[in-house]
This record gives sequence, structure tokens and C-alpha cells, in this order.
Amino acid sequence: MIVKSFELDKLVSLDLSLHLIYGSNEGIKLDIINSFYLKNFDGEILKYDEQEILTKKDEFISSILNRSLFENKRLVIISRATDKLYDLVKDILGRKLSEIKIIIKCSNLEKKSKLRNLFEKEKLVICTPVYEDDIKSLNMIIHNYLKDQKFSLSQEVRNILIERSQGDRINLKNELAKLKNLSISKGRVNIEDVIKLSNLAENFSVFELSDHYLAKNSKKISNILNENNYSSEDCILIIRTILSKSKRLLKIKNQMKDNSNVDHIISSYKPPIFWKEKDIVKKQIQCWSADEIREMIYKVNDLETLVKKNTVNSMLFVSNFVSNY
Repeated sequence: MIVKSFELDKLVSLDLSLHLIYGSNEGIKLDIINSFYLKNFDGEILKYDEQEILTKKDEFISSILNRSLFENKRLVIISRATDKLYDLVKDILGRKLSEIKIIIKCSNLEKKSKLRNLFEKEKLVICTPVYEDDIKSLNMIIHNYLKDQKFSLSQEVRNILIERSQGDRINLKNELAKLKNLSISKGRVNIEDVIKLSNLAENFSVFELSDHYLAKNSKKISNILNENNYSSEDCILIIRTILSKSKRLLKIKNQMKDNSNVDHIISSYKPPIFWKEKDIVKKQIQCWSADEIREMIYKVNDLETLVKKNTVNSMLFVSNFVSNY
């Protein structure tokens, strides 16, 4: 059954053993687990990745069925799950689980996903989709935090926090905690304090800049460049990261000539592509042809030569390059 993220109070009365949480909002996933499962929990906590379970399925089944001599309650958290867990979940549903709850965390699942459909239709399990936070939900997070912690922020400061948190409630909560600590010694917090203290999502790494360049995301590129002051060493790292990711992209494009299954190519790519990168790599594949990637690689090599010869203007060269793909 579906229990939406704003209906989570139902979890207490439902008391079901299996809970699928899927979507891109890692902050809400963390909130659900902390607030409704870990809070006041005094049993055994077991954490797995999907791959660990699939390679040792029998051991996993045994671990959740056999009760510990020392712990009565158990909480199992499975991360980075996909439809590959479908058969295992069906197997678990046919067994009696005693004093155990299993949380399965997934990234976005399509409507045709077997795992998603199972959890949505089956009455004895819970399915919660978690989408990106909007301005309303982020405002509510600030409101509740200020109320609980008994301090205040102007609406202008709140707006800045929301804008700079990039829709990530984890970043927002971290910055609220910093401002709370500052308010203890300073009193009222102003906009200048927020700007000086904040270390939010706009402080993107060079790797994220490279990813958004290859995804042709002009808005993100502009935001990253405006919010960071890269050194000449950073510029070289940016160039080499773009070069490395471009070569990976070209290799994937070449493999697609023999296999049109992009998901399979990405999943089997060596060295492995980290699960958080997979969505943006798919977007990058759509943005460039193989010939365009080859031409870009030549230009990146020329850019590195130019930057090394003129380090004073290195950021200007790199900025112009990533802004004009």
C-alpha cells in the first residue's frame, strides 16, 4: 500500500514489516528512518547493499529468520536496491517474520518497476515515494526547527537559506544548526552571518561542475561558477576531470553500437560507475554524439595546454569553455 511522506503517522498503527522508500530525496529517506524506526529503537540494526544480499541470498534469509539470543528486535536497512530484489521480497512475504522490520531504499523507480508495483498493490507492505522538496516543505522545515529550538530568523534570511540549500533538506538542517549555535553567542543572526557561515550545496566540487558541463546544464554551470573561486590548480583538475569523463562517455557511445541497452552498459561498465552518477551519465549520453565527444576531447587537450601557459587567466579560459559547450 502507498503511504505518502506527509502521512507517515500511519506507520505507528500499521506496524508492518516491509517498507519500500524510493525516490531522489535522500533527506526525507533519512528523516523517515530516524523518526519512525531508529528513534527509541533498542534492538539490532543490520545494514546491507543490494549486491551483498544477492551474492549471499541464503545467508541473508537465514539472518532475518533466526532470532538472536541477545536481541529481540531487529531492523534491516537495504540500500541501493533495484528490481533485482523482487524475487527475494516475494520469498520473504511468504514467510512469517517475528520482531523484525525491513526498510528497502531505492532511487527513482519507473511506473513499470516490478518492485514498486508489488509494494503499491500488496496490503501487507508499505511503499513511500519521496520527491524533491519544494519551497513550501523547506519553509515548514525551517518553521518547525525554529519553533523547537526557540530562536528566530527573518524571512529574508529564511529565503536565502532555502535558495542556497538547492532543495536539499539535509543541507538546510545542517545550516540551521550552525546558525542556532551562532545565535547562542551572538544573539540575532543577520544576512551577513548567513553568507559568511554557510557552506551549502552551491559549494560544488570540480567533479559536479564537470558533470553538469557534460549534461549541458547551463543553469547549474552558471550557479557553480558564480559561487566558487577556483584556483589555477583547481582549473587543471576541472580540465582533467572533463577529459576523463568525456573518454568514458565516448566508450559508452561506442558500446551502444552493439548494444542499445544503456542501463546494462552503465551497470557493467569498468571501472564501475557509482550509483549516484548513473542518472546524469544517461543525460550526458543524450546530449552528445560520438563525433561531438571526439571533437570536445581535442579541445579539452588544447585548453589544458593554454591554461598551463597562462595560469593568471586560467579561470577565465575554463569558465569560457564550460559556458560554451
